[in-house]
Amino acid sequence: MLPWKRVLRPLAALLMTVAVAAVPATAAHASAAQAATARVSAAASSAPSHGWNDYSCKPSAAHPRPVVLVHGTFANSVDNWLSLAPYLVSRDYCVFSFDYGQLAGVPLIYGLGPIDKSAEQLSAFVDKVLSATGTAKADLVGHSQGGMMPRYYLKFLGGAAKVNALVGIAPNSHGTTLGGLTKLLPYFPGAEDVLNLATPALAQQVVGSDFMTRLNQGGDTVPGVHYTVIASKYDEVVTPYQSQFLSGSDVKNVLIQDLCSLDLSEHALLGVTDRIAFHEVANALDPAHASPTTCASVLS
Repeated sequence: MLPWKRVLRPLAALLMTVAVAAVPATAAHASAAQAATARVSAAASSAPSHGWNDYSCKPSAAHPRPVVLVHGTFANSVDNWLSLAPYLVSRDYCVFSFDYGQLAGVPLIYGLGPIDKSAEQLSAFVDKVLSATGTAKADLVGHSQGGMMPRYYLKFLGGAAKVNALVGIAPNSHGTTLGGLTKLLPYFPGAEDVLNLATPALAQQVVGSDFMTRLNQGGDTVPGVHYTVIASKYDEVVTPYQSQFLSGSDVKNVLIQDLCSLDLSEHALLGVTDRIAFHEVANALDPAHASPTTCASVLS
């Protein structure tokens, strides 16, 4: 990826966020809703008719736990998982996804509300999945905010007793600098207030936020949960990419380019389409039958 693209993408994201949050809920929201509706409608028509969000699915002896997929910021339970959900279903997993963090007046785009409240929604959904599948624990796989938000559930909401493993794809583990652009917020009067009031999850994900400080205080992990982080050195959203990695006695941190130097996936593609990353997800979910992840894993 060219350096100027790596700079412009987070800048565009920051400016778009401030702009969208600042305008009233008028034509801008209508336009966003129409675009999202079209995207989700197309996505839904491609979703498998069984296995993914099939509450009659019973985990197999080979894969005895359901997998809950947790989408990222600005995403939803369909478009984030059009590739990974079928990938796991084809490997005989019971797979489930849900929407969280919706803001009033913003349909079909999720992951923007307060992260602690989103974690409560995750807690309720995991309970629903465990009840439907008759299992005691689930495995969680999340992208971006979805790889970080579950840690609040594990640490503060009793989730550790109900979760075997958390696999984070490009997770915002310790807050992001957006390539250093968050340092510019103080120079835009009112920008931080806009983020805090209108899009709480975005403000909470900035490095040094009160939320991030509380989440990581006392350690990144909790006992009894297996953690895996899959990151890309080309990530332009969660920066620096090394901040995604966790510390703890039961943590596996993976840089995707260490497995395949040809993999150029950045933040979004790593979670949405990257089959090399997906292979590593499968390894994390079933470490007893893991196989080496290489560039050839794109064909697996």
